[in-house]
Amino acid sequence: MQSKVLVIGLLLVILLIPAVQAEDANEWTSRGWAALDAAQYANALTYFNNAIALDTSSASAYSGKAVTLNALADYNGALDAAAKALAVSPKYEKALNARAYALFRLQKYGESVAAYDALFSTTQVNTPDAYCNQGYAYWMLNKTDNAVTAYKKCTAFNPTDIMSWNNLGLIYIDQGKYENALSAFDSGTSQSVLNATLWNNKGKALVGLGRTSEAQDCFNKAIGIDPGYTDALNNRESMRGQLQVYQITGTVTPTPTISRIGTFYTTAPPT
Repeated sequence: MQSKVLVIGLLLVILLIPAVQAEDANEWTSRGWAALDAAQYANALTYFNNAIALDTSSASAYSGKAVTLNALADYNGALDAAAKALAVSPKYEKALNARAYALFRLQKYGESVAAYDALFSTTQVNTPDAYCNQGYAYWMLNKTDNAVTAYKKCTAFNPTDIMSWNNLGLIYIDQGKYENALSAFDSGTSQSVLNATLWNNKGKALVGLGRTSEAQDCFNKAIGIDPGYTDALNNRESMRGQLQVYQITGTVTPTPTISRIGTFYTTAPPT
């Protein structure tokens, strides 16, 4: 009787050990995505590497690794991981997005634009960051019409993104379309009245329209929010005593990750 019990016990041990210790590539990949969602990037990278060690044909594991490396600012590593994912599954959405974002962060804007186009042609993208990033990349390539199209999609998906409204307005100023610029800045200030960048740039649009008194009010609002805002101070000073001959002196500079109140969007992520 005792021997039978021992045999049964041994069988149970044999059966239970695999159940406790078995961790296949899919399980490691699931752990990786969970860690990534929790912003536990070091753990996520370990889990995805474990999955890849067990299965070198896992597009999901390579994609997760690419996303994680982007979060860790290892953009070249992310490109490598994304390429391996796409070699397995050429239309894998997360890998396409990770590749485009890595190229964007590496300031390879032409390649980034093409990578985002590949993403958009493959799947219905409903995240604003992808369009925002592509819009900025087009802007850097001086393709302002394309940039406007991308930023319109970005702001349509996320109308509360004040810095995307700001960038859209600046692109319109670049094009000399001051009414359109004013509309974009109005959309931004309707979301936040405490962003000095928006008020300063709205003042520039009003100057372009010859509405100098209103422009001065905007510069004053920007300075009221941020008393040390050099561009706004210079703009206001330029207007004093010469409201009718004022020229836009502030540099029209893209600001995807800068806000004069210290908050704003990441591309991600520029999240």
